[in-house]
Parts: sequence; structure tokens; C-alpha cells
Amino acid sequence: MQYRELGRTGWKVSALSFGSWAIGGTWGPVDDSESMAALHRAIELGVNFFDTADGYGDGHSEQLLAQLRRDHKEIHIATKVGRRLNPHIASGYTRENITTFVERSLKNLDMEALDLLQLHCPPTQVYYMPEVFGILDDLVNAGKVRYYGVSVEKVEEALKAIEYSNVQSVQIIFNMFRHRPAELLFEQATKRKVGILARVPLASGMLTGKLKPDNHFAPEDHRTFNRHGEAFDRGETFSGVDYETGLQAVDELKAICPPGMSMTRFALRWILMFDAVTCAIPGAKRPSQVDENFTAADLAPLSEETMAQVRSIYDRYIRELVHHYW
Repeated sequence: MQYRELGRTGWKVSALSFGSWAIGGTWGPVDDSESMAALHRAIELGVNFFDTADGYGDGHSEQLLAQLRRDHKEIHIATKVGRRLNPHIASGYTRENITTFVERSLKNLDMEALDLLQLHCPPTQVYYMPEVFGILDDLVNAGKVRYYGVSVEKVEEALKAIEYSNVQSVQIIFNMFRHRPAELLFEQATKRKVGILARVPLASGMLTGKLKPDNHFAPEDHRTFNRHGEAFDRGETFSGVDYETGLQAVDELKAICPPGMSMTRFALRWILMFDAVTCAIPGAKRPSQVDENFTAADLAPLSEETMAQVRSIYDRYIRELVHHYW
């Protein structure tokens, strides 16, 4: 496992870290015993950073990580708050609401202070409300939060967020179907020493190469109910790429996948080719998925030719669909 510095926290976190959306819910059926086995297997492979949110299973994901942390105090846990607002509007990001969310996460995670608190994809207007970031500063000063960052939908939001001096990290969708963050954002984040957490690294499973035209997903799986943004931002599901086009692009990516490398590992190794990225955060519900997802950091770097071929496939199939939207 590689380790990279996260912002200005002084932490060195695993370049492949654990995203725990799937073990909380909205990814089909889950079994807690399997989820815990997956989390422990990740520790065995060197993972020391785990990302969650208060809305993943209405706090269930946080509670599972609390169990893990009882045996592994050395790990870092990042959580996110804000998406439980109903309606989810900028005016809801008040001191009272944010503090209530933080205290609930502290209870779920059984922690005295959150390691890293992230705003969970708030409306764009929130990034233009310095008083919200002042609330986060106050929570740090009160000892409830050690560090804070943001999870964003758009590059615009990330660029605005890193203007606030105490933002340590930006979590953003970055994968073979989402190249735009590698342009201006990565340059500016590196300059300001802000960590980049690459979320949705496998494009909702599309980049594993295992999905088929006739795949059926469970009713509670967001890949069933959010393909057009019915529940939340459509860019969260298959990175905003329609299913059929995604499959076509993946077929082309398979043709350039280095010999002996799975598509999953290829997609994750591609992300780690970018020095500005602190970590990618694939998810897993079973130990077998952990073994597949969390060993890519040990692979040899991809060639310049392969990187250029990935860019060409993006330009031909994906760019028009996503580049200027997020």
C-alpha cells in the first residue's frame, strides 16, 4: 500500500481508502457480518482511512466503523453531514443544524472528536456563505472536530471551497469517466496543500467491466432509482453517463487494459497516476471485493501511451456528456 499526505493534517493515509456508502445502504442488500469482515480485511491490506456519512443507512455505516475502531484506534475516519436536511437547501446550514448533525455523528462513531468532518455536497450557494465555514472553525475550537473539508459535485464548488484557509480536503468524483478535476482544480489544490479524495472511482461499478446490458439492480440500489437524478444529483450514478454509452466506453477500455490487470485495478491505478490525489475511496461489501479493489496501489505505473489512450476514449465517448456539467 502507498501512503500520501492528507492536506495539512500531518496524516499519511492509504492511497486506496475505504468508501463505506455501500455498507450503509442504497447499493442493494447488505449483511453486517460480511461488511465487518470486509472492513477488517481492508485493515489487513494496509488501509488506514475510512470515509462515511451520517446519511449512509441513516447512520448505520458510521456505527459499523465505530465497531471497527474499537479494535483499531490508529485509523482515521472521515464523515459527512448535511444531506439529512429536508429540504436540502442552503438556508438549512445553520449553526444549530450543523452542530446537531456533528453530535449525532460523534455518538454513532463513539468518538470525542471527529477526525475529519466534510460538508456533504451542499447546494452551490453554501460555498459563498463564509459564515458556514466560521461555524466549522468554531466546532474545531470547541474540540468536536479535528479537521474539516468538503464533498462537492462540481469543480466550481471545489475551487470556491479551497479559498477558505482551513479547508483540508476536497472530495470529488474523479475517474476514467470524469477528467475535469485534473485540470485547474488539481493545480490549485496542490498549491494550497489541500487533499483530494477521489470518490465514485469505479463509476458505480461501471468501470469494473463486470456490468452487462441486461443487468438488474435491486430496487433499493441507486443504480435503479437515480439514473436520471430522481433522488439526488444524477452525476452520482454511473458518473452521469448513460448506461449504454458507459458500456461501450468500457469495452474500449478493456481493449487497452494492461495484460494481467483487471479492469477494476486498471481504473484505480489510473487515478493514482495523479500526484494531486491523496486517495481514491472505492467501496466494498465483501472481503473478496476488498481483495480486488485495494491492491491496485501496488501495481506498476501505467505507461504514457496507455494514459493517452484513456484520454482518447474519454474524448470520444464521455466528454460531451459530463465535462461541462460537473
